[in-house]
Amino acid sequence: MNIKKILNPVDGSEQSIKSTRYAIGLAKLMDAKIVLMHCHDRFPIILAEPYFQQVIDDVQKVSEELVKPFVDMLEEAKVNYEVRLVEGAPGNKIPEVAKIEKIDLIIMGSRGVTAFAGLFLGSVAHQVLNKSDCPVFIAK
Repeated sequence: MNIKKILNPVDGSEQSIKSTRYAIGLAKLMDAKIVLMHCHDRFPIILAEPYFQQVIDDVQKVSEELVKPFVDMLEEAKVNYEVRLVEGAPGNKIPEVAKIEKIDLIIMGSRGVTAFAGLFLGSVAHQVLNKSDCPVFIAK
């Protein structure tokens, strides 16, 4: 088993914290790089300037604040990592990023902050399991 790149999607939930801990442990064991990823909502397309740029700035700021505790965990663990902030639905974007980045393993939480919506739409973890070309480790 040759794992050199681990994708770790996070949404700020307790499950994300657990998945990041697993990703750190495996990255240290395998000398792998972690690609920390967060998917934010789509930018509205009907706003004009200067409001459009303000919304982009606000979404960027919220996303950066959300990933900061995870970046702190990675820094403290002294593992090699990169951060990706991606616009769009996580169930589609996670497998897409995994393919583009040539990810060897996805490590993610079993349920995130949008678990209630998942009852009706199908969970992000389930979508990723079905759409990804690489193995997926689901942390509970």
